[in-house]
Amino acid sequence: MVRVLVADDHAVVRRGIAQILAETGDLQCAGEASTSEELLRMLEKESWDAVVLDLNMPGRGGLDVLKDIRRRWPHLPVLVLSVHDEKQFAARVLKAGAAGYMNKESAANDLVAALRKIVRGGTYVSAAAAETLLSDLRQVSQDLPHRQLSDREFQVLCMIASGKTVSQIAEEVSLSVKTVSTYRARILEKMRMKTNAQLTRYAIEKNLV
Repeated sequence: MVRVLVADDHAVVRRGIAQILAETGDLQCAGEASTSEELLRMLEKESWDAVVLDLNMPGRGGLDVLKDIRRRWPHLPVLVLSVHDEKQFAARVLKAGAAGYMNKESAANDLVAALRKIVRGGTYVSAAAAETLLSDLRQVSQDLPHRQLSDREFQVLCMIASGKTVSQIAEEVSLSVKTVSTYRARILEKMRMKTNAQLTRYAIEKNLV
């Protein structure tokens, strides 16, 4: 039986995934974590075959936790499950060490197929995301302004575009208001913009939110 650790801050999502896996016969939700800290503690205590990780976990950002997992447990496959558009986030997630990426709106059988594939050592992305990744290989990586951003800057950009204030972002990602303000200033500079409204318009046009 493949032991899967499911990390998501929403209990309904965790229970839903557990139910899907329970119906497979070969996959089992053997543990659940609601925060990044709880996830890392569970990884330290027990052995797991795969992790399903929400990109927007409370506390440390999902990309930061993913990199930590990759460093400490390099052979543990991680499937990132998120509400964000696969075509925009898949490349960053795979670069950070994930074995797969899929949108939360994907069908249950896609989740099962993805887990079975990464446990066997493969990589999973949807057909649409794969097409985008191949297209990106043919282009200069700096074609679009947001591709110049670091992972943390990109996360802050998406949160700003979602209507969150600097204070709200600081609380969610466990950083000071001053630090988040610094990230915002860097984002504006790199993208040659002056206001949150411009950032929001750009993010919507590029399907980042």
